[in-house]
Amino acid sequence: QVQFVESGGGLVQPGGSLRLSCTASGIISSTYAMGWYRQLLGKQREFIAYFTRSRDTNYAESVKGRFTISRDVTEDTVYLQMNSLKPEDTAVYYCFSSANRPTYYYTSGNYDFWGQGTQVTVSS
Repeated sequence: QVQFVESGGGLVQPGGSLRLSCTASGIISSTYAMGWYRQLLGKQREFIAYFTRSRDTNYAESVKGRFTISRDVTEDTVYLQMNSLKPEDTAVYYCFSSANRPTYYYTSGNYDFWGQGTQVTVSS
C-alpha cells in the first residue's frame, strides 16, 4: 500500500500558475514512477506527467511547455509546476505511483496507487 499527502490546488485566473506537491509513503518498489493525472467528473483519466527513479520524465502533449514535473527521490515527493494555465486545465488532479512498468501503462491511465485528489480551477 502507498499513502499520499497532496496539496497545492485552488482557484487561479487564466494565464496564472499553481504548484502541486505530493509525498508518498509505502513500499519503495511501488513508487518507482510518480506523477499526476487529472479527471473531470464522469470522464476518463487524463495522464499529465511522470518522473521515475531513473529520472525519466514524460508529459502529455496538452501540457508540454507549460507544466514541469520534478521529484525529490529520497523523500518520494513529486511536484507539478503549472504555468500559463487555461480554463481547460480545470479538473481534479491526482498524484499516482506505480512499480516499474512500460511507458504506455502510465500514459494510458493505469496506475497502481493514487491519492485523494486536489481541485484545480482556472477561471476569471
